[in-house]
Amino acid sequence: MEQYCPPAHVLIFPFPAQGHVNSMLKLAELLGLAGIHVTFLNTDFIHERLVRYTDIKTRFSCYPGFQFMTISDGLSADHPRSLIKFIEVYDSLNSKTKLLLREMLASNQLIGSNTRPSLTCIIVDGLIGGFTSDIANEFRIPIIYFRTISASCYWAYFSVPKIIEAGEIPVRGNEDMDRLITTVPSMESFLRYRDLPSFCQVNDLNHCNLHIFVSETQQSPQAHALILNTFEDLEGPALSHIRTHCSKVYTIGPLHTHLKFRLEAKTSSSQSQSSNNLYEVDKSCMTWLDAQPLKSVIYVSFGSITTITKDKHMEFWFGLVNSKQRFLWVIRPDLVVGEHNRNEVPEELLKGTKERGYIVSWAPQEEVLAHHAIGGFLTHSGWNSTLESIVAGVPMICWPFIGDQQLNSRFVSEVWKLGLDMKDACDRFIVEKMVNDLMGRKREVFMKSTDEMAWLARKSVSEGGSSYCNLDRLVKDIRLMSMEAD
Repeated sequence: MEQYCPPAHVLIFPFPAQGHVNSMLKLAELLGLAGIHVTFLNTDFIHERLVRYTDIKTRFSCYPGFQFMTISDGLSADHPRSLIKFIEVYDSLNSKTKLLLREMLASNQLIGSNTRPSLTCIIVDGLIGGFTSDIANEFRIPIIYFRTISASCYWAYFSVPKIIEAGEIPVRGNEDMDRLITTVPSMESFLRYRDLPSFCQVNDLNHCNLHIFVSETQQSPQAHALILNTFEDLEGPALSHIRTHCSKVYTIGPLHTHLKFRLEAKTSSSQSQSSNNLYEVDKSCMTWLDAQPLKSVIYVSFGSITTITKDKHMEFWFGLVNSKQRFLWVIRPDLVVGEHNRNEVPEELLKGTKERGYIVSWAPQEEVLAHHAIGGFLTHSGWNSTLESIVAGVPMICWPFIGDQQLNSRFVSEVWKLGLDMKDACDRFIVEKMVNDLMGRKREVFMKSTDEMAWLARKSVSEGGSSYCNLDRLVKDIRLMSMEAD
């Protein structure tokens, strides 16, 4: 008689931020579709917001082996958990959450009942891979890193020690910003100092942010495997270099489209995907878009963590209104630092917005980008947003804010030719010009590149495509680990 082999059981543990949780929930659902049992571990703060603003409990209830669990981030209830407090969040996770996770594994809390199989492996966000790996190694549980950044950015992170060794950082002054960085293989001809991840743009090599991102990335080769939300045709050169250091690299993106295709194949009908938002979505913008002409609207969103001053807000607003283009603008309640007094807003901006614009506090971005009225995207160049724009075939204006966004924007404009890079500039005249270039004067040039890349992205997650096959390989790898553990 054939021996019974229990299902594989994976713990997925994201860094507690919108973009990280969003993409790792999509990975969790893909694994659930493959029949793998998944425990998704959120911090209490993040899980409360997901439950408040999404239907995750209902959506994931259709996967019998799926469960949500929560863990404290060690911070007080009134802590802002904002970008400027990143070090406090990171340190608390590494000290307090680490102890709680160890106790959780030691006491078998993840199993909960005899019906749930023991843990096969942990898929952890690479940003918190260090302490999670320590615990996984203690309990002899295989660990897989998932990075929510692009492969190219990951490779730049990995190359930072060589950049430092060559004396190419720290910066020596503003005159250095356009100097080429020559020590990141495959990027020697176009990567400038201003395109490096923001944590590299420091005057002090002992800066804590620099240490965190470099040390966490350098540990990746010790993991069982590395998962990246990208596809081979988009980032082949960087992936070739990464594979010389990491033996198993699974490129399974774009995850949002991959999940959509797999869900449709399973149900034989088109699926309306739910979001994984940490903010309340205002879907009234979709009705407004329905009334706009084909490819006539520029969508503006700076993601979930970007903040701007009142002055910069006004520069963007003037630029958008003066361009005379239609615009849909996401302005989170915490986007602008300091509130505008109604009397501070010129009448021409209010009038121009009423005539051609629409403002919401949060939008269903994947739906927006897929809408026929959208002709361009003014973005902060977060990796999820970049991939969503690529799949939708929408050209971009990039205004990066922090982290990996600086490098993403350079690739969008200089390597993939999918849009314009507006980094380090916030001027109404530049905004106006770039919006009109993207929506008019240079539109045809970008549309050829965006259409081709959108086709390659969809091909990669279709049956037989590179990402489709890599996900199947990952599932097989996890099942094999389960059999060997048993």
